Amino acid sequence: MDSNKKTAENTYPLELATMPGFAGSSAYYLRYEDPHNSERLVSKEDNDYWRNVDLYIGGTEHATGHLIYSRFWNKFLFDRGVIVEDEPFKKLINQGMIQGRSNFVYRIKNTNTFVSFGLKDQYDVTPIHVNVNFVSNDVLDLEAFKNWNPEYKTAEFILEDGKYVCGWAVEKMSKSMFNVVNPDDIVEKFGADTLRLYEMFLGPLEQSKPWDTNGIDGVSRFLRKLWNLFFQGDEFVVSDGQPTADELKSIHKLIKKVGQDIENFSFNTSVAAFMICANELTALKCNKRAILADFIVVLSPFAPHIAEELWHRLGHKTTVCDAKFPDYNEEYLKESNVKYTVSFNGKARFTLDFPIDTAKEEVEKTVLANESTQKWTEGKAPKKVIVVPNKIVNIVT
Repeated sequence: MDSNKKTAENTYPLELATMPGFAGSSAYYLRYEDPHNSERLVSKEDNDYWRNVDLYIGGTEHATGHLIYSRFWNKFLFDRGVIVEDEPFKKLINQGMIQGRSNFVYRIKNTNTFVSFGLKDQYDVTPIHVNVNFVSNDVLDLEAFKNWNPEYKTAEFILEDGKYVCGWAVEKMSKSMFNVVNPDDIVEKFGADTLRLYEMFLGPLEQSKPWDTNGIDGVSRFLRKLWNLFFQGDEFVVSDGQPTADELKSIHKLIKKVGQDIENFSFNTSVAAFMICANELTALKCNKRAILADFIVVLSPFAPHIAEELWHRLGHKTTVCDAKFPDYNEEYLKESNVKYTVSFNGKARFTLDFPIDTAKEEVEKTVLANESTQKWTEGKAPKKVIVVPNKIVNIVT
């Protein structure tokens, strides 16, 4: 249609071409399969190879928009014989929403005086949302608050222990509630890797969870602890020594856990596993190249920036993104010792370690000869000793 015929004087042309927004944005995944084909949306050969999308991750708000349109066009194209799959996506995951953690100040009614959270029940107060960027560990920056709004310039405060403590609630992130956290500010203060890890650490991917900047310090400490496995101060201390059995057990436990978690989209438990492994390797004073290289490869999808830096410090010339994800060896994960809980009349009192294949008779003999057993039995012969292999010893007195 001639655009001159569809416009009134002094107005912009009316856009009648809705196909780019409706069809183009719905079937784009098919075009990715054959982007340079000037004759067809996608060739039969390429569509036979790539078929449909393996995984679609998006928010629930897509359910009534893009996903419906994509299914509409996919089924239409399938019915017309253009493509080979009836459904556009094999698997759908809706990630949960990051909720806001709001903070409140409490204004005594008909005054410009604000009372701290622990004292508010002594007054008739009105809760007011306060900008979360003025709050650290629920303690209000009084000067920032007074400079925030001319109305608060002359505000007075009733403090507890010399601080103004704010109340809090979990709500949807919203500018009107002043609880929006700018990711750029977090990156500036803690780094992009800390932000990435903390978002994953907040909880399961598909659940909504509240953002709480107070908890990010733990993730930041983990990355510093990781760095200290490679460095003492400014000195690079990685060695080429042979890993010990305990070091191999720790890293292969991590490889197995993270590999399974990635397949199940359980990223929060992977972050916890990284922290546990870093603690174990620190306690073992591990600086072995073979162990730390595997750690970095496993970590790289989660914290790519520090992983890339440490990977090159290890002497590699190519990116860690191209490194093969390590395989775990079940032999390294086998337990050689087992911890027995020793109970007296059903009450646990202490634990003892034994080789995993120790006979019941030997376990009983060793436990009865232990000094702690003499204390709890007061030197008397027990009436009965029950040994549950690799678990517990219960002594009846």
